[in-house]
Amino acid sequence: MTKRDQRQVNVYLPEGYAAGNKRYPVLYVIDGGLSQDFLHVAGTTALGAVWGRSEPVIVVGIESKDRRAELIGSPGNAAQHEQYPTAGQSAAFRAFLRDTVKPLVAATYRTNGHDGVIGESLAGLFIVETWLREPGLFGRYAAIDASLWWDDGRLAGAAAGLLAGKPARGGLYLTYSNEGPETSQAARAVASAGGPLVCLVPRPDLTHATAYHVLSPQALQFLFPTDNKQDPEWGFEVPCSRKS
Repeated sequence: MTKRDQRQVNVYLPEGYAAGNKRYPVLYVIDGGLSQDFLHVAGTTALGAVWGRSEPVIVVGIESKDRRAELIGSPGNAAQHEQYPTAGQSAAFRAFLRDTVKPLVAATYRTNGHDGVIGESLAGLFIVETWLREPGLFGRYAAIDASLWWDDGRLAGAAAGLLAGKPARGGLYLTYSNEGPETSQAARAVASAGGPLVCLVPRPDLTHATAYHVLSPQALQFLFPTDNKQDPEWGFEVPCSRKS
């Protein structure tokens, strides 16, 4: 990797990590720079662990630079490609995660072999694409308001074919808010293709600006559930929990 290609990777260690020898699952955050979503997600994991809603995890935030280049797998339709000429290089970013970031994390921290990934918007699109194209890269997936409208919904349209005959994969938590029919229809198409592997959470009452903060605690509960029986009045419920 050249100096120009270097980027910041941020790590949050759960409470108690330094005092023992316990091993932890890892949550990878796409758009995980300090000025992006790392602090929000790391704080949410800490609160989820305090409440026993989700497991304590090591959080690894990977900064994105050119988000349209790194997080999108196709160059888009003609108008999109003209406006964003770098779009469509997600395979290289995925290789960086596979070949550089994940081995570094495994060699440096006490991981237990389980992991998940979370992201919103274009990062959510990248996560859905990874779940479809390279399902073994992560154990569990959460895509909040994934930008599945990109390229006229091409990825969603290809979902059934990409899933056919592919190896087993972990569950996908997928949401959409009030972004319009292009996004909601594409999300439903992915959920239909994925069947019980997809936990689809429609939230038309939310906006693209509010969905991540509202839904990330539930996404973490889906990704890293505990055996705790939560009081229903707390609202700690996932409509399609992995531990039901």
